[in-house]
Amino acid sequence: MSRTKATRPARGRARTSGGTSGAGAASANGRRPAVDLSVRIGPLALRNPILTASGTFGYGDEYAHVVDLRAIGGVITKTVTAKPRAGNPPVRIAETPSGMLNSIGLENVGLERYVREKLPKLRSLGATVIVSVGGETARELETLVDALGEAPDVAGFEINFSCPNVAKGGARYWAVPRRLEKTMKRLRPLTKRALIAKLSPDVTSVGDLARACEDGGADAVTAVNTFVGMAIDLDHLRHRLNRTNGGLSGPAIKPLALARCHEAARAVKIPVLGSGGVMNGRDALEFLALGAAAVQVGTLSFVRPRGAMEVLEEMSAWLAAHGWRSIAAFRGCMLHGAPGTDPAPAPRVP
Repeated sequence: MSRTKATRPARGRARTSGGTSGAGAASANGRRPAVDLSVRIGPLALRNPILTASGTFGYGDEYAHVVDLRAIGGVITKTVTAKPRAGNPPVRIAETPSGMLNSIGLENVGLERYVREKLPKLRSLGATVIVSVGGETARELETLVDALGEAPDVAGFEINFSCPNVAKGGARYWAVPRRLEKTMKRLRPLTKRALIAKLSPDVTSVGDLARACEDGGADAVTAVNTFVGMAIDLDHLRHRLNRTNGGLSGPAIKPLALARCHEAARAVKIPVLGSGGVMNGRDALEFLALGAAAVQVGTLSFVRPRGAMEVLEEMSAWLAAHGWRSIAAFRGCMLHGAPGTDPAPAPRVP
């Protein structure tokens, strides 16, 4: 004899008129109720959790003709350094199965031109701007945050502790918890804006790095940057990039990125921004279910320039169709296991 298991609506989900969980629930006028997508990252309030990943969206204005920058949660700019950088010589991009290798090397216009040319454009477009900054030493990072720390056009900073494509000040140098903690403590007094530490996945424990950043005063961490990878041209017996290695991104890394994001979310109380292989709204929701507070869209913007908006639209539609009233209620529903199999997740600090 078959048995059916009685269910009750999950916390934060809407009921239909019949009293069951509101998958596909609609209001009396036939429209699904709007989902509250707002999130908070330390002092930074975002209209929704969809951000563009640094290095995949230019400085932001390059995509403004296809993406309404006011509609997405925010733009994380191309990493800015104190002095202009030419980056690595070509070839710097190589396609791989289900992914992409890059070895750009933090090419950028430098702090002076960024302030003079790039920030005013983003301000005119109404974007919420999170500036990615990179440096070979803690002193260089201090220079950048100090110069931009109270700029009215800057909502926050993502500190790039994890670039795999530079010889100095890259992922290996910053993969030391004590160094991260000490650096964050030096940056924290320089700004009241949100400070987000972007972590490398190629470490023994992302959780240890996340805790170090939290102890140093970070408002959030990003898990994760690209994975170190390699591709060769067998017919010509040469590497497909000018450098031997590059950073692997795209859908191939999503399972790995999910695991790092989950580890970080369980290790700290500050918000975690999930990043790695997000190609649609369902991918974004997987990161959010595992505890991410927000999600970054990266390689997808190369494939479909309007990708960030598509992710936002698909995510919103799924939440509404499944009866979720807010992203806050959905966030972390699988942080401690599948719903109904483990104790409810412990409350998280917003």
